Amino acid sequence: MAVILNSYTVYLDLWVVGLDGRVIATGRGNRFPNARGADVSKTDWFKRGLGTRSGDDYIACDIETVPHLGNHQVSIFATAVREKGKAHGEPIGVLGIFFDWQPQASAVVKGIRLDDEEWKMTRCLLVDENHRIIAASDDQGVLHEQVHLPETGKTVGYYQNDQTVTGYALTPGYETYRGQGWYGVVIQTVRAEG
Repeated sequence: MAVILNSYTVYLDLWVVGLDGRVIATGRGNRFPNARGADVSKTDWFKRGLGTRSGDDYIACDIETVPHLGNHQVSIFATAVREKGKAHGEPIGVLGIFFDWQPQASAVVKGIRLDDEEWKMTRCLLVDENHRIIAASDDQGVLHEQVHLPETGKTVGYYQNDQTVTGYALTPGYETYRGQGWYGVVIQTVRAEG
């Protein structure tokens, strides 16, 4: 697992978990020594990963912090580990893949092409399907604040009030991955006419 982590730096860690929900092996035991032996049996990702229908399936979770990974922000992907590696073999555990969310997301929301004047009046966000902020160009409200988006059924739109204009667009999936229902949001302060 350490070899994979050295090659794919977007992953914070990889865990193999037994059927009892205890972490058996990790890829970064030196960095996260408390992960091995941790009980993750009650976590959503473990339960859903164990419930995947075949070795071709996986689950993706929303952004969260994981105490055994130093409370880093991660997106977790999981699938059942199956007997003899067969796609339809009996589950014998779960593989958890922890995508290192914060640096990747920060690069996205802070990498928008705006000039210095535009940045002074702009906030760029990624929000989950519940409109909870999962990345912010000003680093404020992440995993705590929600943004109002109208319930119009539209995947792209905007609205304006006296002080701001808010534009939003549903993020696309990638290849066979349909996405998580996340939105990109740009909130810009309205310039006073004068």
